[in-house]
Amino acid sequence: MLPDKPREVSPREAEVLAGVVEHLTNAQIAHRLRVSVRTVESHVSSLLRKYGVGSRAALAAMNRHQPSPSVKPGHIEGIPVSHTSFIGRRQERQEALAALAHAAPVCLVGPGGVGKTRLGAVVAQAASTSFPAGGAFVDLAPIGEGYVLRAVADALGLAERPPQPLEQAVTERVALGRSLLVLDNCEHLLDEVSELVERLRSACPQAGILMASRERPGLAGERVITVPPLAEEAAALFLDRAHAIDPTFAAEPAAIAEVCARLDGLPLAIELAASRVPALGIDALRVGLQDRLRLLSGARGRPARHRSLRMVIGWSYDLLDDEERALLRRLAVFTGGFNLAAATAVMPDTPPSAIADVIGRLTDKSLIGAAGGGCWRLLETIRAFAADQLEDRGEREETLRLRLRWAADTAATLESRLDGGWQPQFDLVADDLRATLADTAAVPDRQAHQLARSLAHLTFARHFHREAIGHYLAAADRAGDAADSHQDLLRAAATAVSIADGPLAFRLLMRAAEHDGLRAATLASALVVAHRYRRADDRDSMSVSALLDQASADPADSRTAALVATARAWDQGGLELAGSAVNAARECGDTIVLLGALDVLTRAYARAGRLRTVQRICQERLTLIERLPRHEPSAAAEIVDTFHSAARAELCVGDLPAALAVADRAHREDPIGEHPYLSIPKTIRPLALSGRFPEVFQQAPAMWAAWHQAGSPRSAWMSTAVSAVALAHGLAGSGEFDLWRSRALEMAEVADAASSQVLAPFAAFVEARVALHTGAHDRAATLVERAFAPFAVRWYEAYARAAGAELAVVAGLPDAAERLAAALPYAEQNAWAAAALARTRAILYGDRDALTAAIEQWTSIDARFERACTLRLLPGREQEAISELRAIGCHPPRAVG
Repeated sequence: MLPDKPREVSPREAEVLAGVVEHLTNAQIAHRLRVSVRTVESHVSSLLRKYGVGSRAALAAMNRHQPSPSVKPGHIEGIPVSHTSFIGRRQERQEALAALAHAAPVCLVGPGGVGKTRLGAVVAQAASTSFPAGGAFVDLAPIGEGYVLRAVADALGLAERPPQPLEQAVTERVALGRSLLVLDNCEHLLDEVSELVERLRSACPQAGILMASRERPGLAGERVITVPPLAEEAAALFLDRAHAIDPTFAAEPAAIAEVCARLDGLPLAIELAASRVPALGIDALRVGLQDRLRLLSGARGRPARHRSLRMVIGWSYDLLDDEERALLRRLAVFTGGFNLAAATAVMPDTPPSAIADVIGRLTDKSLIGAAGGGCWRLLETIRAFAADQLEDRGEREETLRLRLRWAADTAATLESRLDGGWQPQFDLVADDLRATLADTAAVPDRQAHQLARSLAHLTFARHFHREAIGHYLAAADRAGDAADSHQDLLRAAATAVSIADGPLAFRLLMRAAEHDGLRAATLASALVVAHRYRRADDRDSMSVSALLDQASADPADSRTAALVATARAWDQGGLELAGSAVNAARECGDTIVLLGALDVLTRAYARAGRLRTVQRICQERLTLIERLPRHEPSAAAEIVDTFHSAARAELCVGDLPAALAVADRAHREDPIGEHPYLSIPKTIRPLALSGRFPEVFQQAPAMWAAWHQAGSPRSAWMSTAVSAVALAHGLAGSGEFDLWRSRALEMAEVADAASSQVLAPFAAFVEARVALHTGAHDRAATLVERAFAPFAVRWYEAYARAAGAELAVVAGLPDAAERLAAALPYAEQNAWAAAALARTRAILYGDRDALTAAIEQWTSIDARFERACTLRLLPGREQEAISELRAIGCHPPRAVG
């Protein structure tokens, strides 16, 4: 038996749930609500039971994106709403509910038109209270091969968030408590559906899976429930539907029973027949059915269940006039919804006004249903019948050509509106655009190429990035000439770069480089990707560099010359080559090329330790990206990289408010769609350095979990963010310093921070600063030595030098004065270092003015923790300092500084 329906979340529980979603502790929630901690604990336990989950993390994840914390558990998204009564099926309904209660995959099997969808909807609604994590009802009828996962993700409200695979996002959502997934109309995608269900069952054994199909999937342990035609309930269904149209209808029970028997008890057939009663009456209906049976008696070679359904639909079809039949046949090529323009496109000799009239007549006869948004659709069974008629009359090929022209024009029109107002219209026609492209051969064809290219652009803008790559490759296969194919491959590569898939981008560029006329520019781009995004094998970059030498002896144009110069700068390094690349890029006038050249210039200046110059270059890049279209793959790749580089540059010159501002702008404007794995590091570093420790502690678990969900890739650049979390814990005295320090090493895949070029300077800074705060001077000499080591990557060198110098002074090391003198030049490059070194001078020389200057400097960059620590050194302001430290969740330091 299914468990009782869970009680509604109370107002007080809703308030507690809001605190859990915010990752507050029970004590913090109790303080906010002015109740006892024990009361909060009781409410949390109740919420865990109601939502069917075992941890606070799962409870928070389940409700993070809910519009209100008072949402009832157990909502199944997308269950079809019916305005008619549900008749019969008591036994099948009970069997399905019982099977779902035992977590077995359930499949409703029966012929088309027997009512599987309606039964599935009723079962899902009845079972919803036993699935507190909710779920979704997914109609696969309009879905083509390869898009089942996308359809399920869309139904669950999941967006693509690179680098996390979409399948992983679906699995994690279904794994939240007990979830129910209903997959309707599976028969044309059985293999793909079965594979997805097996993967979900393996990862989420408690999830409920309900399928509806004309053929059983053949899954291990599945519970197949055959949905037969109606027996005694058939007459009740006929009367119910007839009375809905004509409340005065009456007929002899025997006559109704005869009609239902001739319709084999198929609900769809019965409903269609009942809709004709007001016009024909029961006697004429019986006569018509008798004629129809004779007409269709020779329909050999088809399953018997289809003969009965074809009988009813065929009879309704024969009642149409020629104009109605012609349109119904041609509408069969649309697998999803269609609007007036689409219908007109496949009937080019009929004016739109006449098409609108025919659509209205077909809708009145229940052969077309309204889909909303000015669109209509055919029931799948009627579409299948109409498709057979289209084939039998030899009109299929012509209609498919007309559909291709419509799809290409529609996609191009939507593409021209990417700056606004395109998405709702695209969502309505997307399935048919995809299906149309899938029906085209991978051979040169102008309209197929236009469709593939536009569809790639649209799906990229819709954040379906992996799909967009596939469409660009399809466009390359259908291009009429090599130049178009080359452009499609370049866009596919740019899309791969934008979602951080450097290896795929490299392969695509090498494939595109086979085009002789543009070989030099493409090889240059491949070499840049190898260094900038891919961390390629040295043999790859050396190989491409050698090929580039052969292809770029005399660049054909200024853009190619700029790309080649940029590739050389990445490959060989140095300020001179990087400066030449930027000059060449400015001369060619291509903003994308210029952004890439400026990036290599920032690397050169960073290696020279000139971080203020890097900051200025990044600010120019931020200005340049304002003019770029966010929906263009090559532009999106530069926009993403610019935000990353600019946030780091502001941090590395110590401008913490500016670093947070860039991170906030990236969150609002990122064209790919933010993901915690990629976005939180931009924020968490300046938050830690600012002393905003509670915010760090709130965001850090999500960042760490997202990294694991992405497959725990080697991420040296991100390891500094994890080290920043360790800094916050070390300064706040929370007891988790060692945990997060070890996590940083795990992320960088090193046993010691000094082994990582990127992590070494930041980790040395963190170790020195925490030792200074906690008074752990026994290791001071070693930590100072590490802080003054030569670093290959110098982004965070100023922090390490400043913290090392202060530790040397406070610990009384004999070379303290020399360390301070060696660190002082960094004050020009980093505002945080300047304030720290001013405080160090004050400590070493007793300079009160330097101390006051340091406090002003900390205030100007909003470094709250450091300001409080410095205040504590001023006589008479110790209590003020202690109050400020406690306000940000810190214990007063044990040692000066």
